[in-house]
Amino acid sequence: MDKRDLNLDLMVDTLKAAAEPSRLRILALLSRGDLTVSDLTSILGQSQPRVSRHLKLLFEASLINRYQEGSWAYFRLADSLIVGDIARSLLDRLDCSDPLLERDLERLASVKLQRRERAAAYFSANASSWDAIRSLHVPDGAVEDALLKIVGRKPFQAMLDVGTGTGRLLELFSPLYVRGVGIDINRDMLTIARSNLDKDGITNAQVRHGDVYSLPVDRESFDLVTIHQVLHFLDNPAEAIREAARALRAGGRMLLVDFAPHELEFLRDNHAHVRLGFNDEQMREWLTEAGLMLEESMQLEPKDKDKLTVKLWLARDPRLLIADPALTSRITESV
Repeated sequence: MDKRDLNLDLMVDTLKAAAEPSRLRILALLSRGDLTVSDLTSILGQSQPRVSRHLKLLFEASLINRYQEGSWAYFRLADSLIVGDIARSLLDRLDCSDPLLERDLERLASVKLQRRERAAAYFSANASSWDAIRSLHVPDGAVEDALLKIVGRKPFQAMLDVGTGTGRLLELFSPLYVRGVGIDINRDMLTIARSNLDKDGITNAQVRHGDVYSLPVDRESFDLVTIHQVLHFLDNPAEAIREAARALRAGGRMLLVDFAPHELEFLRDNHAHVRLGFNDEQMREWLTEAGLMLEESMQLEPKDKDKLTVKLWLARDPRLLIADPALTSRITESV
């Protein structure tokens, strides 16, 4: 379905699947974010079996994507190039002042408000812990400025954020990518991430439940993979890096953010840190084992020497560099 053209039969089937009022309403809702069957039932005022039947037909026509998160299934508008473009083209021509669509969007706003309230409750319960960690290193704004600098401003197709947490990196880089995916194993954090993406009107990103050691994404499908302040929680950071590297396209980049080696032992006991930071040699070894080449590293040191230094490592899948040994040599010498 990623072909640039559909044959006659497939085009007719795609248009038929969309050519029904309830299904077109569902497409309009999913273009604004991920929703469950329960969400859609509430918004549309229809029975669960009827909504499920509409979703089944849209899914079979590749107009929507489905992914499982525990006992819940989430749906969103298709990412595929040609079918997704057809759906978006149809929706661009809809009159959003239509009374039925207006009512749907009002109910959608109510569903999103409930999400934000759940996210706020979880954030409030855990904010003190997060604030304690933030106080130990340079301000988040300085870290984000460094992230933007090291990645650059050139647009790209797809981004994967491993251990997405609140979804902040998906927000930060949203002007650069066409499609963004965040993965996290904590469902409460996914609630926060969805709420944040909704609040900022970011519709080109989604978040999913998944494990860093077994990412629920297609191989070789992302241009940038980020792993931000995740590795120090893991028993096996090397395996997480290898798994993330499999998601990179040839020439794609991986950005790792974590702490330099430190001796703050209380982080193990109070904040579940398994590793007390990483040095360049260790990170280079893991990246090399994953088939990646370290291009650049950066460190952000706090004014207080008793606090944590934040490290950034940018690596690349070298498959597009093999034909240019001189470029490979320059990258190696610059690190």
